[in-house]
Amino acid sequence: MHLLFSFLFASIQLVAETEVLFQLGLFPAIMKTRAATFVFLLLIGFHQWILTYWSILGAQYSFRYYRQYHERERQALRLEIHSAELGTQLARAHLGALKMQLQPHFLFNTLNTVVVLVRQGRTHEAEEMLARLSDLLRCVLQDVETQAGPLRRELEYLDLYLSIEQVRFQDRLRIDISADPAILDAAFPHMALQPIVENAIRHGIGRSSSAGRIWITASRVGEMLQVVVRDDGPGLPAGSGALPSGIGLANTRKRLSKLYGEAGQLILENGTTSGVVVTITLPFRLTDCSETEPLELHAIQHVDR
Repeated sequence: MHLLFSFLFASIQLVAETEVLFQLGLFPAIMKTRAATFVFLLLIGFHQWILTYWSILGAQYSFRYYRQYHERERQALRLEIHSAELGTQLARAHLGALKMQLQPHFLFNTLNTVVVLVRQGRTHEAEEMLARLSDLLRCVLQDVETQAGPLRRELEYLDLYLSIEQVRFQDRLRIDISADPAILDAAFPHMALQPIVENAIRHGIGRSSSAGRIWITASRVGEMLQVVVRDDGPGLPAGSGALPSGIGLANTRKRLSKLYGEAGQLILENGTTSGVVVTITLPFRLTDCSETEPLELHAIQHVDR
């Protein structure tokens, strides 16, 4: 099409130039008639007008490419800014998730227990509880940007949390943790176990006047990592198969979906005899533990359990 237009463009230019030069009579010896003038100009100028057409076309395409190139640069810059904003929002969402997981009532209960211990003159236990709470909060802030870490580190966090709850419930709380040493380096969402165990303590042990037990098991099932939290409390109400309205479990399920898609699942159900069973299933992936620093603890001593 451009080839046809270039011939048409050159022809129109030659016709216009023929009329102008013939009327001016610049070269009467050569341009005696319009036809002679057109033939003369056709021989000496047709290719020049063809080249002129393609030069204009090339300049137009170059200018268009230049604008598209800068537009792509602007789009890339906008995408980069948008990605940075999404990263900031993700970090804020992660901080919010951690804030929701460490719910205010847990902190309030811990501080209230400390007050009671001080009033009873059990200052050593109060100091131990405050030290454990300080360790837990320090470690959470230390890994605030971590989405997933080794399972062994998650169990260390859980141990800190349980040591605080052990002071509150004393002999009423029993914990059994079983994890295959071969899977301790598997990737696990940061602070995902704490809200699940907290729910087991609140709705299981907390609602019973007698002693209770919580079992936590971690194993590899094929290409999946499976972590099960089970208690011997009263269990879910009859006909309740959905997650409770609490933030902890619902937030954990959303995190698993964001991190692993359909492969990450959280299943809540009643146990065969009593209590509630929460099963977390996610793809088995090893982490680079060389970059994981050990938790720095400042508590006076571990609370026996």
